[in-house]
Amino acid sequence: MVKSDRVAIPGGQSLVGTDRPELPVDGEAPLRQRKIKPFSMDVTTVTNARFQRFVEETGFVTEAERLGNSFVFEHLLPRDVPPSQAVAAVPWWRVIEGANWAEPLGPGSSDACLDDHPVVHVSWNDAQVFAKWAGGRLPTEAEWEHAARGRQGDVRFPWGDEEPNDTDFFPCNIWQGRIPDLDLGRDGYAGTAPARSFVPNGYGPYNMVGNVWEYTSQPFKVKSLKKAVQRAHAGKAGYKLGKGGSFLCHASYCYRYRIAARTGTSADSSTSHQGFRLVYDA
Repeated sequence: MVKSDRVAIPGGQSLVGTDRPELPVDGEAPLRQRKIKPFSMDVTTVTNARFQRFVEETGFVTEAERLGNSFVFEHLLPRDVPPSQAVAAVPWWRVIEGANWAEPLGPGSSDACLDDHPVVHVSWNDAQVFAKWAGGRLPTEAEWEHAARGRQGDVRFPWGDEEPNDTDFFPCNIWQGRIPDLDLGRDGYAGTAPARSFVPNGYGPYNMVGNVWEYTSQPFKVKSLKKAVQRAHAGKAGYKLGKGGSFLCHASYCYRYRIAARTGTSADSSTSHQGFRLVYDA
């Protein structure tokens, strides 16, 4: 087991959610208080280098490797990639045979598995096995938000309330341009950024929003009697809660790089914009 760089997160009263929801259908509201015990957290999401050490020590095979494919954002793929199946509702996602954490764009793409970038194409189930090996666990939503707020209280982002834009303020790795056709990459990256990039927040973690989604330990649940909300989340039984958004987020499409934003992912699926970081009990 290889220890990661960690930061201490103090306990106390914390905030979860928001009274200013942008996507009420996801259960962002209301703002509420939770009591948090002290814990420590990985400074970054788990990197490819760290995940490789885990695989070398344990011989672990991820679900994407066992299944034989994973979901890749099409504009990350080389032009000569073989034909692939599109996801009906979001055709810019492709099912790529042979894509996995070590070959993130499919067979022959090991050079795209950069040591200091977040590991991707790992499922929630895979992350649980890694956490046991590393002596940690996935955070709760309250712990994740507490760490992301960095002592600032009711703010939208880890740096405060100033909105990222497409012109001159790039505090995190998200999309600039027109989704899904044109990523201007003005924040310096098209695709993932190194896990230790941009400015860390008040507690010290890097990239708490943007770059890659982060798993939590909790199921994805939205409490609502509204039929529209129930329809929006039909078929998501067993989904796990993710936080933080990714490099594919933009205010015009997926405004989920806010601290209170949430998503749900099936426990056995994997994609090129999903990662994780661990917490450790004090």
